[in-house]
Amino acid sequence: MTEPTAADADTASRWFRGPFRPFQYGQYRLLTGSLTASLLGEGLWLMAMVWQVIALGGGAADLSIVSTGTAVGMVATALLGGVVADRVPQRRILLVTETVLATAAIVIAVLALLGVVQIWQLAAVALIRGLGSGFYYPAYSAMLPSIVPASHLLAANGFEGMLRPVALQAAGPALASLMVAAHSPAAALTVGAAAQVAAAVFLVLLRPVALRRDRSAEAGGHPVRSMLADLREGFVYMVKTPWLLATLVFSALMVLLVMGPIEVLIPFAVKDGAGGGPKDHAIVMAAFGISGAIASLAMASRRLPRRYLTVMNVMWGLASLPFVLIGVADQIWLIVVAAFVLGALFNAPMVIWGTLLQRRVPPALLGRVSSLDFFVSLVFMPISMALAGPVSEAVGLTPTFVIAGLLPLPIAIAAILLARLPADEIAHPLDHPAEDAVPAPATS
Repeated sequence: MTEPTAADADTASRWFRGPFRPFQYGQYRLLTGSLTASLLGEGLWLMAMVWQVIALGGGAADLSIVSTGTAVGMVATALLGGVVADRVPQRRILLVTETVLATAAIVIAVLALLGVVQIWQLAAVALIRGLGSGFYYPAYSAMLPSIVPASHLLAANGFEGMLRPVALQAAGPALASLMVAAHSPAAALTVGAAAQVAAAVFLVLLRPVALRRDRSAEAGGHPVRSMLADLREGFVYMVKTPWLLATLVFSALMVLLVMGPIEVLIPFAVKDGAGGGPKDHAIVMAAFGISGAIASLAMASRRLPRRYLTVMNVMWGLASLPFVLIGVADQIWLIVVAAFVLGALFNAPMVIWGTLLQRRVPPALLGRVSSLDFFVSLVFMPISMALAGPVSEAVGLTPTFVIAGLLPLPIAIAAILLARLPADEIAHPLDHPAEDAVPAPATS
């Protein structure tokens, strides 16, 4: 069966309109099926792993060791994953990654069912999962423009933005919690392994996709020098591309300012500022995730804004303002409202950003640029978390939230003006793509 052409999109059923319009392409349905199963498996693992450590008599230190394995793995492969994604067909990378993850998930589930699993084995699987993530994200981002037309990328990225909090942060952990309560952590690990196997099966069914890069001129070169040259080329492109460099610098500073307060300080705002408890914290974080999913889906239903660079950076700058309310709130409902607004304004621009990379970065560089984006977030996130506690103890909880709330917006405005983003986005309009054809799948 042949894929529908761009002209067919206008006559597609109502179900395939709006944020669901990429689903008219079979390749996208298979890729999204794999992503859904993979995210569900990840969500199951995150919850099951915690309770498996506890079941083994482990404490916070043991849990930290296991969790650190994932972070170490991602940092170790983030940049390498981008280089590989621009040199190897992305379907092959995704398939190998999911096969390895499924194998590791099966092994740890069997060990848990047999009652012989140990902390170091959980840490090893966490490391494998982190290593896989460093390869998965750049390959997925680089592959998406090969299977859907340019006008559908915003919808595809918006659906992914909705899918991640739903599957990774809600459905996966909820299902794992039910399995742990009804049976054991081993049962949750087993279901997670089944999800990873399903993710690999979807990729087996996906047809090969041609690499969007001509590598014929590179034949015969030393592989290590060639890969280092690729990495350097990605950095050079980033530095010489004002809109990319300005946005990455701003996003790095924003991650540094806001991730610590989100992950570390909000629980204390709930407890000390509003007199809440764990259930109230769960409601706050649910509001953040739900609004992010809704905003991503809403963004997917629209055209890319004409002023896409300005809109994206201003929304990120405004997203931090609710921190001020969180810092001064003395009632839970105020923190919930602030978290809802924060989640929406934080996640909606992510849809624009993913689409922007896929539309404006040359196809041969997309994997490396995506990995640079991934790497920036990975590097500054733990630094932000490490600084949040000491800063709040030094200046106070409320001032820390106020600082995190007020600084990103002027930084965003400075990035917009210094990099002359308004002129750039007018010179490179993306709201009306010139070409809208789906590339043909590879024949080998």
